[in-house]
Amino acid sequence: MDALERVAHRGGSALAPENTMAAFRNALRLSVDAIEFDVQMSKDGHAIVFHDNTVQRLTDGTGNILDLDFAYLRSLNAAARFAGGWSQPERIPLSREVLELARGQARVYLEIKTGKRGEVQENYPQIVETVVDEIRSADMISQTLVIAFDWSLLRRVKELEPAIQTGALASTQMWSSLSSPALETLVTLVTSLGCQWVNMDCRSFSEEMPSVLHQRGLKLGLWTVNTLEDLRRFAAAGVDSLTTDHPDLFARL
Repeated sequence: MDALERVAHRGGSALAPENTMAAFRNALRLSVDAIEFDVQMSKDGHAIVFHDNTVQRLTDGTGNILDLDFAYLRSLNAAARFAGGWSQPERIPLSREVLELARGQARVYLEIKTGKRGEVQENYPQIVETVVDEIRSADMISQTLVIAFDWSLLRRVKELEPAIQTGALASTQMWSSLSSPALETLVTLVTSLGCQWVNMDCRSFSEEMPSVLHQRGLKLGLWTVNTLEDLRRFAAAGVDSLTTDHPDLFARL
């Protein structure tokens, strides 16, 4: 089995403002194998790195990503709400900027997000095509794992570039109780998509999962594992990746 992959969630959001170049640079100085980040699209078609559908929680701006152009998004301070404060403004990165930073230093877990207004989801036009083009341009095909909750996006990734690894995010809403029959159903669905990974909330983990997935040729990743005790427990259980807001803990794993 391959070595455990140590992944910095949004660059390590407990240590630096999430999904910023400062966070990613900090993570790359630590004991990590990969950085994880979220990709959405500005109204005028730029692939940006940002988690929320609205900007209020993290920045000094307002509005829904679906309605905001890149010039406005780039003007915001993505460190404005960081707990404890941050000494300087941080801008919302482009996904290609993060890919270029990671190239030759770490793998990337790139989550393709969907837009949302209230409870209604809206797919961003051409987001998969843009992401695939940027991965190719950055020469990061073999270093990228594309993940998504909307599995149709992963099918489209494979249609455009079969060599890119994909991972199905298993939401706790749909897979809250992964008994053996439900786990087999999940594995069958994920395999039919051509995915190599299943990634899920660590709270959904059961001891049988690694062996069941490995027998079907799949890898298992868990998020968001934020204590040293849990990192050690899941690593010993045989999972393939652990994603944390505290990548500084990996040095003690």
